[in-house]
Amino acid sequence: MREAVDEFATHLTQVRNRSVHTVRAYVTDLVSLLDHAMRAGARTPADLDLTVVRSWLARQRTTGVARSTLARRAATARAFSAWAHRAGLLPTDVAAPMASPRAHRKLPTVLRADQAAALLETAALPFPAGTQPTGDDPAAADAGRPRAAPPPPMDQDDTAPVRLRDLLLLELLYATGVRVSEVCGLDVADVDPGRRVIRVFGKGGRERTVPYGVPAQRALDAWLRHGRPRLTGPRALDALLLGARGGRLNATTARRIVAGYAEVSGLPRTTPHGLRHSAATHLLEGGADLRAVQELLGHSSLASTQIYTHVSVDRLRAAYRQAHPRA
Repeated sequence: MREAVDEFATHLTQVRNRSVHTVRAYVTDLVSLLDHAMRAGARTPADLDLTVVRSWLARQRTTGVARSTLARRAATARAFSAWAHRAGLLPTDVAAPMASPRAHRKLPTVLRADQAAALLETAALPFPAGTQPTGDDPAAADAGRPRAAPPPPMDQDDTAPVRLRDLLLLELLYATGVRVSEVCGLDVADVDPGRRVIRVFGKGGRERTVPYGVPAQRALDAWLRHGRPRLTGPRALDALLLGARGGRLNATTARRIVAGYAEVSGLPRTTPHGLRHSAATHLLEGGADLRAVQELLGHSSLASTQIYTHVSVDRLRAAYRQAHPRA
């Protein structure tokens, strides 16, 4: 059984090009499934059958596992069954007939356009006396909350590089709608200032080109001229966004930065993914084509992008009133 798990993980990594997080989740699910199968009397992957898979999922459901988790675990079972059949470990693809439980799709939380503007304006201004959003400060008890700090002039402020970095982070997240892992993974060479686009490597290593606007370009210029050179350390390499200690900015710190600025701005709790939702929604409300938004966000399926149509009801109502003769 252990050999089958290892070979399946290698298949996901090398053939399917899945991310480390996806492989970890699939392997965890598979170990749980095979452990359940062994308790039911299975000794090799060939002993796995549809009854065992269904009983495993049923047991998960009785323990109160969320529907989204059940859907992922069913997907793991189907993926393993199909692979094991092709590899000769299973005589048939036993999980092929199995239907997946549908995960509840929550409508994303988005900022209004004026709230997004307020967030970016806060990042562009000197910090108000007594507040400074934190993300890099390891001594902060809650890195998502502001900490006391006077607002010295930019040219005398040791935190100026971090402030320039924070502004660029927020501008890129909202201007492009990229994932937090994607923005943290950007290298300087991935930015084309002449065309104002960035090269992004998304899920599955898929590459796409995403445009950004003039405000983000201004933030980029300021960061590259006055911020990045002061933070660059031996671990920086080619990373675009750096942490306070000179290495590549990580996603956890980026989330803390966004949450801290949102709190200082008096906004609801905001995450990088919330800015991604906001960017997609505002694009659609501004008249962007759904397919274009799909390409910008890096969704492999249009179904993933269509969720944003549910938060653009005002735009749909306006179009209805304008176009329908019985409106």
